[in-house]
Amino acid sequence: MPHGSSPSPALAHDAPAVDTTTLPLDFTEFSALASRSFVPLRVRSDDPDAFRGDIRASVGDDIHLSVVTASGHEIHRTPELVARSEHRSFKLGLQLSGTGLLVQGSREAVLRPGDLTIYDTDSPYTLVFEEAFSTLVLMVPHRMLELPTDAVQGMTAARIPGENGLGRTVARFLAGLADDLDQLDGPIGGRLARNAVDLVTTLYARELDVARDADRPHLAMLRGIQAWLEDRLGDPDLTPAKIAAAHFISTRHLHAIFHEEGLTVSSWIRSRRLDRCRRELRDPLAAHRPVGQVAGRWGFSDAAHFSRAFRAEFGEPPTAVRARATAA
Repeated sequence: MPHGSSPSPALAHDAPAVDTTTLPLDFTEFSALASRSFVPLRVRSDDPDAFRGDIRASVGDDIHLSVVTASGHEIHRTPELVARSEHRSFKLGLQLSGTGLLVQGSREAVLRPGDLTIYDTDSPYTLVFEEAFSTLVLMVPHRMLELPTDAVQGMTAARIPGENGLGRTVARFLAGLADDLDQLDGPIGGRLARNAVDLVTTLYARELDVARDADRPHLAMLRGIQAWLEDRLGDPDLTPAKIAAAHFISTRHLHAIFHEEGLTVSSWIRSRRLDRCRRELRDPLAAHRPVGQVAGRWGFSDAAHFSRAFRAEFGEPPTAVRARATAA
């Protein structure tokens, strides 16, 4: 649930200065809340006595969306903290006001209002805010971005401007959520949060495509096949032979295209089907559909096989996911 208050998000480079004098948390309280809200962090301030800050958050379906407003400070995710943590998440940052500096690995990004960047909780990083600021942080497990983890890790601490194109679309959508986190309460809120993750996934899929297509020409065909499959996941007869024939290639070539990205055809289809099932089971608006019907809608004709596969993928049975959704 949202906590405290913060200014409305500004996405212009001339955004007004942030007034932190009315924020509720002192340095000790803010430091503790930062580690609880995200992952264990080390927070440092040059003037802790004068520090004021706040973190408003909405959490659901493994999606953490927070708005941080605070006086200038530094955040360090140290190697020691990484080693002691089991969190494997990406954090997407949208600078709302003020400026910041993100350093991860050998890369660094200077962030101004409207800028986007991504970083990885599974590696050390540093965030530096010299003056008062406000930023939105969207934190999701690695698997939820539905992109190769190592490829996204290669994009961390890279600035994506939110001034035009897809970057602008994503920045404006996220800024709208930041302005009113109450939107994320309830079943519609869950859909909004998942839409945010889908937009971020699309943004970084495009960034990865631009960076990689020149050296890996097979990716265009792989993306085309995957898009074709996404539209047909409910078909229980998506065999390699059928897929290959639809794209006028041999089954051997089909398997080779997926293998180039460390994937297999069957495991990719199964993973996408399970993800679609979990989304539907988590949606209170779909609570009227029995679990077996949801499984059948996404290509699982054997209920026992579906239950085993779901538990293996997510660590719990589908009925447990449905029960939480209906209890919300």
